[in-house]
Amino acid sequence: MDAVEDIKQRLSIEDVIGEYVELKRAGRNWKGLSPFSSERSPSFMVSPEKQIWHDFSSGKGGNMFSFVMEMEGVDFRGALELLARKAGIDLEQYRGSHNGSRAKEKERLYEVLEAATLFYQRQLNTNHEALEYIRKKRQFTKETQLEWQLGYSPATGTALAEHLRTKKFTSTEIKGAGLSAQGYRGVRDMFRGRIMIPLCDAQGRVIGFTARLLKDDKNAPKYINTPQTLLYDKSNHIFGLHLAKEAIRKTKFVVIAEGNLDVISSHQAGVRQVVATAGTALTELQLKALSRFTGDIRLSFDADAAGLNATERAIPIASKVNVGLSIITIPSGKDPDELIQQDVGLWKQVIAEPQYALDWLIERYQKQLDITSAQGKRQFSDVILAIIRGLADTVEQDHYIESIAKLLGISRGALLVKLNQKKAPSKPELKQPKVTFTLPPKELLDYQKTQNHLLAVVLMQPKLRHLLAPLDPEILPEEQARQLLEFLKANPDFAGEATVVEELRQIGDYVKILSVHYDALYQDVELHELEYEVTQIRTKLISQYVKTQKQRITHDLQSADDDKQTELLQRVNELNHLLQTFKGGA
Repeated sequence: MDAVEDIKQRLSIEDVIGEYVELKRAGRNWKGLSPFSSERSPSFMVSPEKQIWHDFSSGKGGNMFSFVMEMEGVDFRGALELLARKAGIDLEQYRGSHNGSRAKEKERLYEVLEAATLFYQRQLNTNHEALEYIRKKRQFTKETQLEWQLGYSPATGTALAEHLRTKKFTSTEIKGAGLSAQGYRGVRDMFRGRIMIPLCDAQGRVIGFTARLLKDDKNAPKYINTPQTLLYDKSNHIFGLHLAKEAIRKTKFVVIAEGNLDVISSHQAGVRQVVATAGTALTELQLKALSRFTGDIRLSFDADAAGLNATERAIPIASKVNVGLSIITIPSGKDPDELIQQDVGLWKQVIAEPQYALDWLIERYQKQLDITSAQGKRQFSDVILAIIRGLADTVEQDHYIESIAKLLGISRGALLVKLNQKKAPSKPELKQPKVTFTLPPKELLDYQKTQNHLLAVVLMQPKLRHLLAPLDPEILPEEQARQLLEFLKANPDFAGEATVVEELRQIGDYVKILSVHYDALYQDVELHELEYEVTQIRTKLISQYVKTQKQRITHDLQSADDDKQTELLQRVNELNHLLQTFKGGA
């Protein structure tokens, strides 16, 4: 038996999901409110018998691993590790010797950091000056202090290392966790005389620290971070995500602040969809991690040179990752913490009114440069065209070329020449990236729901499978649905989920979800009523398919030559005929 099956044997799906969603018994299944949308009537279902969950409001579903991936924003490996810990399973027994030793080393580092966190917390409670800084200067409550595990590192230089050795940790382990460093007088604590802010992974395990000087010293940096270790990589880490992810999911946006203490202050004020990165440099890995929770990323960076540079670098990355990037402007040059202390309502207001990042950047450079002069136009176009060149969407590129030409009072052609001149010399004929047509999320979700309604009924009612005969698999929006349609048409007597067959093994979870779907919506409906329902759903599905194809054709016509245009228009006629055929037959 492999790790996945072992975990499924030890954990029940309703217990795992019940830690995130309040579930109530509903016959053989459990029901609750969707964690992915705001709803008043429960449409989220869990089937212990099938070990499957399905959310009717969002169309999402799967097993306990996919649920943890959705809720925690982790990949499958992350979900596997989290559920293995919950089940008390040691994943080393399923790995090779090399991977096993590396996993054991990582686990040991987690233990070192946990012990260090507790040590720093105790030191904070016994140091009057450090405690006064936390409580009076930063105005953090005791609850905030405990939630964020804030601490203090003594200035002696060896206090932590000596303490950890009493806990049987070796010098190699202490150094490997980033807690000690080689100095002139031998090995010393990495952090001395500083307020300690633990850095946690998305599951809340400490992987390092940010340390702020308690007493400002011109000869020492105000903040220092844990160096890169086996656990901590600043290019991957997002500060506060473990405490912010639920709020991000509910509000459907995230704010990225510059400072860790800004994040803590915002959370204390009740605005919890706020995180931070190490410095202002946003990486592709960080944006991908956040995109698992939301596509709406809002930056709260200073409008100084560093903030401008960070925004310039982030825009092409956000375009590549396919997330929306916008900027929050704080009035009077305050940082988030100062604004929150003044009036938390103002903080809520500014984060609710972001400006699209490239528009924000254009405005800033417009104020800094004299765009009425030749030199100003050159400098302005140098900066903005470099960013436009990195946009993945050619429609968006075209929009900004047009608006900048008007802003500078120059021809569109001149800008295009400059845009093409700056392309990499090794690729002088590089074409603009092709923009693929995609449906708006709401339309796609509705299309998928119609597909699932249809397949749920015909899967569990073999007598209705004759209604599938005129349907081509390409009409369905998802690959697993197309596989199931082909199977059901080829196997009209297949007895639903009762029989496990090799052809459906790869989409087994999807088949189970459809059976839960049927149980929830159709199991008490008479067969003749179901037949009428299926014909109506089938017509709706065809209508959605035709609409989608027409939208795609409209998009393709913009760049098609005469022959291609003729072909596309002929396809429109075919789609119209298809729709009329099904409407007439319904």
